[in-house]
Amino acid sequence: MAGYLYKKNYMELIKKYFDKLQVQSKHDWDFFRSKLECVHYPARTIILKKGQVEQYLSFIEKGIVRFYIPQEDRELTFSFAFANNFVSAYDSFLSAMPCLYQVETLTASTLWRISATGLQEVYEQTNAGNSIGRKAAEALFLKKSQREMSLLYDNAETRYLRLLAEQPHLIQQIPLKYLASYIGITPQALSRIRKRIS
Repeated sequence: MAGYLYKKNYMELIKKYFDKLQVQSKHDWDFFRSKLECVHYPARTIILKKGQVEQYLSFIEKGIVRFYIPQEDRELTFSFAFANNFVSAYDSFLSAMPCLYQVETLTASTLWRISATGLQEVYEQTNAGNSIGRKAAEALFLKKSQREMSLLYDNAETRYLRLLAEQPHLIQQIPLKYLASYIGITPQALSRIRKRIS
């Protein structure tokens, strides 16, 4: 019973979030909800391996997700995703081509996901589906674009401060080596930045 109430309450929170993107009729929401699957992952779980095709567009209820390129000598972290955000290897999801990077949970995470097939059914059978899908795609694109602009225009300290401002209570849960890789510097250089601004 407790699990049912938890799921029901969280589904209402998801509906409020999606209603901000596009108000849905009861029929549209019920159909969309029927396509969502809740999955729980332990910390440090690879949810998409390099070479696999992304099958899902997900919404993070809780947790931190990392995107990285595995290399022989090191891993190159290039993105994080946090609660109340969409997460997907979206280029692979759209193209149905193998992914060139990996996606893993850094902390225990709960995701609500919809498959590519389920999303197409939502597009075809609801009035609000196309709008929601477009806005989810826009959110993922804007995040990618902002990251690219930051790498071009900001120095390492500015990139760190921006991430700190966005997720101050979660940054402490990300290992220093991943933060440093994301910012584009060594862990030692990031330690010096942290000491300087503390």
